[in-house]
Amino acid sequence: MEKGKLIEFRLHGERRVATADRPEGKKHWIVIDEHGQSHKLHPRQISYEVDGGTFEPSEISQFLEEVRSYLDPSSLEVAWELLVEDGQAVTCAEMAQLLFSDQHYIRCYAAHCLLSEDKIYFKQKADTYEPRSAAMVAEIKHQRLAEELKQREQEDFLTRVQEKRAGAAVEWQDSDRSRINALERLVLYPDNASHAAQEILAVLELSQTPQTARDLLVELGLWSTHENVFLRRSQIPVNFSREVLAMGQQYLDSPPPDPDTERLDLTSLKVYTVDDESTKEIDDGLSCERLDDGRERLWIHIADPTRLLIPGDKLDIEARRRATTLYLPTGIVPMFPSELATGPMSLIQGKICPALSFGVILDETGQVQDYQIHASLIKPTYRLTYEDVDEMLQLEVQAETEITAIATWAKRRQEWRRSQGSINIHMPESVIKVQNDEEIIIEVLDDSRSRQMVAEMMILAGEVAGRYGQTHQLPLTFRGQAEPELPSEEELQQLPAGPVRFCALRRCMPRSEMSITPVRHAGLGLAAYIQVTSPIRRYNDLLNHFQLKAHLRGDPLPFESQILQETMHSVSSAAYEATLVERQTNRYWGLEYLRRHADEVWQALVLRWLREDDNLGLILLEDLGLELAMRFNRSVELGEYLNVRVNHADPHQDIIHFRELVESEIQAAAN
Repeated sequence: MEKGKLIEFRLHGERRVATADRPEGKKHWIVIDEHGQSHKLHPRQISYEVDGGTFEPSEISQFLEEVRSYLDPSSLEVAWELLVEDGQAVTCAEMAQLLFSDQHYIRCYAAHCLLSEDKIYFKQKADTYEPRSAAMVAEIKHQRLAEELKQREQEDFLTRVQEKRAGAAVEWQDSDRSRINALERLVLYPDNASHAAQEILAVLELSQTPQTARDLLVELGLWSTHENVFLRRSQIPVNFSREVLAMGQQYLDSPPPDPDTERLDLTSLKVYTVDDESTKEIDDGLSCERLDDGRERLWIHIADPTRLLIPGDKLDIEARRRATTLYLPTGIVPMFPSELATGPMSLIQGKICPALSFGVILDETGQVQDYQIHASLIKPTYRLTYEDVDEMLQLEVQAETEITAIATWAKRRQEWRRSQGSINIHMPESVIKVQNDEEIIIEVLDDSRSRQMVAEMMILAGEVAGRYGQTHQLPLTFRGQAEPELPSEEELQQLPAGPVRFCALRRCMPRSEMSITPVRHAGLGLAAYIQVTSPIRRYNDLLNHFQLKAHLRGDPLPFESQILQETMHSVSSAAYEATLVERQTNRYWGLEYLRRHADEVWQALVLRWLREDDNLGLILLEDLGLELAMRFNRSVELGEYLNVRVNHADPHQDIIHFRELVESEIQAAAN
């Protein structure tokens, strides 16, 4: 290479032109660009040599100006169309001849610039350029158009975001969904989020964190302040598809034929349905029938949604997918469309309703003496709340002696189960309700006589159904529990009675198990037990209804053992996920309640140690029925009561810290 030779090289990816000045060492050259700056280059760094004499650095600008007049990228498409059919590769000089009809060094360099920058029509092979195939060019153009569209959509989305943040009303577009999803994913799955969310936050000059993404979604009106991230992370569907809703409406308008044509008519019985006032899905009722021989037969009537279902239809498959009705402080996510669940599937006062009825005669100890199961028709007489029943039992209303009889039998049942080894654990339970997405109400449930009565009758129905399945060797979804290894009586007596002792027992209880064959339930003290009392709300109960009713009719079972086993495991897994979402959501709103009441003083009972070495224990706020962790700043005893106040609460981060009050603070709070 001689002095004054015009060459091209790249500096930080940018095209630069310079003149050769002098060699440096054995291989390198010093070159000077148009600005008079020198650069040390290896021959490998030189991307083009202009064959047109020698130049001074001051002449480079004029050279480039002349080259620019030939740089029309659209001319390459014409050249490509001429060359693509033969697939002929060309040099820069040949391209200059084709484009400009001569091979002057300025036109040759212009051809080089066009070809080296081209990403559509030609690909470089050594010192030549080969035309790409028509299919490849079409694909590249398609990709470029898609990328340009994506870029425009990104810019439009960011414009809408800025306008919304400035207080303007905006209408989100379908094309915004992927970007909104990216922001949501950063909040829900920060470890697996795409870079798209970080790019959006970076352009908006916001920190690229999950909390910032959440705040932005709230600011944009896409999420509520208390968006349920636990529900969003789950696989639980919130809305029903059009097909499922259409089938539900069809069953409302024109119910299918009843497969149970010979239902037992029990409409003459007085039937009590007992639930919380807010309950809309009424799935159980109770009766007490006095027999001619002086004995009493208890009837547990369970709603019969299978009257409207066929195993495998759209409604059944959707219920199977959901597994359970989800009860959240902000409302329910039902297993069936609400119009069905609260309408023809429920036991509605004053209406003749299909049911699955369990008639049971107990002996004096509370043991099952005789039982029968029927697809039935009933007519609920009273729609009662637990408070109504407690009042009736307290007043011993003469006109409602049946309710007193049911409660008496329930007490005997409880004593009989205790004789069979049942383990009764009575920990405070609370219900959290959020009204208008803002007001939080926490109600501690009383372990009242009415609730115990209903619970015992439901357990009784489960025992009878389990016995029937065991006797007839039916595959059902039996629920069992292994025998726990309980503390010795001496150890238990050392613990304060009440919640502390019950908490110690609860820790020892194994998780319940599911099986299609009978298995003992240690906690309930029963040899065989299945859940059958909530078929509108629990799919496993619905499975048992399908099986029991088919057997009662003499029909083939809809679910043979292997299919039942697979369905049971799938449903149980989905139901467990729903339980976690319920638990996490209740905890969130519990922490939010405490955050809003940070000035209040709460009486806390020390339940058990979490890490005694770290002074970390579990406390119970009895007024709220909430169990929460607390680190103590002094030595405390199990069963000790403390006066505490919230020091810091952040429900979004699942953080709660308490501080024990000193005597002066307690007195000041009381005044």
